[in-house]
Amino acid sequence: MFEIKKFIAVLTLVATAGTLVACGEENTAGGNAVAIGGTFEFVSPGGQTSISYPPEDREKIGNINGVNLITDEEMSLDEFDGQVVVLNSWGQWCGPCRSESDDLQRVHERMQQTGKGTLLGINVKDFSRAKAQNFVKDNGITYPSLYDPPFKSALALGGVPTSVIPTTIVLDKQHRPAHIFLQEVTEDQLWDVVEPILNEDA
Repeated sequence: MFEIKKFIAVLTLVATAGTLVACGEENTAGGNAVAIGGTFEFVSPGGQTSISYPPEDREKIGNINGVNLITDEEMSLDEFDGQVVVLNSWGQWCGPCRSESDDLQRVHERMQQTGKGTLLGINVKDFSRAKAQNFVKDNGITYPSLYDPPFKSALALGGVPTSVIPTTIVLDKQHRPAHIFLQEVTEDQLWDVVEPILNEDA
């Protein structure tokens, strides 16, 4: 009986340790996540969730391409050459993503009015494509999204943590990260960052 109890205790300890490791791996926003994509290398100093990059420190990301969530047509970041692009990774299963979607839509509309920018979604971890499509249609979202359940496009984003959803990356006209939000954003927060970048020289 003692040996059985001891065995169960060991199993419990191993399971608990495994859980702690998994949580640590998922919570990458609190550490210094670093990897390479294009020439841009993402670093979150001190676990910051809102990170700005001045023009002289910006580096290009790799090209992002895939299929349109709604139309299934091939699309690429390169299609928006010379424009400010706001990338937003999202999933219909994600509460903060659902909450910020109307704010993102309004920022997209404001950028479209300037003729200088667009918003591009990256739909991740939605293995039911129909649910993601219905969310877009039901909420009147007009900006396009890539359908990328495994978040393969993260490879081009210089190590931005795939476990932090939503993530919003503001690319300047040369498609270099100018600001990264590892958090839900409001229209005002995002527009305050986007507007001056729209007015930068290409």
